[in-house]
Amino acid sequence: MRQIEAAIVGTGWCGGIRAEALSRNLLVSKLHIAENREERLREVEALTGAATATTNWRTLLDNPDIEAVYICATPEQNHFPMARAFLEQGRHVFLEKPLALTLEEGDELVALARRQGVKFTIGYSQRFSPKYAYAKKQVADGVLGDPVSVLISRHIGRGLGKKISGRVKLSPAAMEATHDIDFVLWCLAPARPVKVYAQEVRKVMAPVNGAPDCNWIMITMDTGVVVTIGAGWILPPGYPNFSSTWIEFVGSEGALMVDDTHRDIALMRMSQPGSVFPLSTMPGEYVGHVYAGAMAPETDAFIEAVIRDREPLVTPEQALLAMEVYTAADLSIETGEVVHLPLLRNPQAERLSLTLTEGVL
Repeated sequence: MRQIEAAIVGTGWCGGIRAEALSRNLLVSKLHIAENREERLREVEALTGAATATTNWRTLLDNPDIEAVYICATPEQNHFPMARAFLEQGRHVFLEKPLALTLEEGDELVALARRQGVKFTIGYSQRFSPKYAYAKKQVADGVLGDPVSVLISRHIGRGLGKKISGRVKLSPAAMEATHDIDFVLWCLAPARPVKVYAQEVRKVMAPVNGAPDCNWIMITMDTGVVVTIGAGWILPPGYPNFSSTWIEFVGSEGALMVDDTHRDIALMRMSQPGSVFPLSTMPGEYVGHVYAGAMAPETDAFIEAVIRDREPLVTPEQALLAMEVYTAADLSIETGEVVHLPLLRNPQAERLSLTLTEGVL
């Protein structure tokens, strides 16, 4: 099987994980990295043995041998211009969420990728978690019967919450619940969302940077299934970047409960009072010779999709639909109304034309 050259733009937390995964992937002949922090660049260069390392991501555009590019840069405002630049050159692009900051930008990227005939996907890594894959299979195999309702509660620590909400004005719906929106839409497909109602709470984070503490979202599917998703980022300090998720999937013939609260490993030490919960971050982490989590397998899967000429597990259209749902949630919070889907685009005004209805779901 042939090998390809790949590149990473942004080698922070997630980009660093992906860079290390690619450096271990036998299908990658050369790895190229771009990072605007010189110290971090040299650190990842040494760790991965990258063929080239630059502080200017545009340098990668000048290398025609690079076939696949992973865009992991922050702040998230960089996603659209970077992705567009590489897609225009016919490169295969893996883009961390969010897809874009507006639906119009998302539409443009998806259309561009299809027009260029390249692979384009978004980093919804939870699809690569065995627990989530198991839930998907149970629904697809009809084990639960006819889906009735879904409840998901996701929370992360306030240290990471402050970091995320401090660099970009995107809500917990856009930055956290988006993973769960994608997961539910994936499980329930071909059913589609038809209306969204959402609320937020502002007590802890608002005085710091104006961000909400959490969003709670209700989504009604065209099959009548009701989905409730809560996402927050103000848990007290704990294990670095701790993440806790609980899922209830109820059907006419069964129910599935998924405990992703990461309480299965507890570490206690005399030097640090209390317990910490290792291996509890959403991206996961390397543990010696193995990887605990979904991000490394997800990284490898995109390389395989490129080489085998297969559609990525997360299609750009699916990512765009998830974006439409969390955009509707943000709009529902702003207006206090139910928002009906699909959202209509208005290219001239570059704003969304919304169909709102009074009442609640």
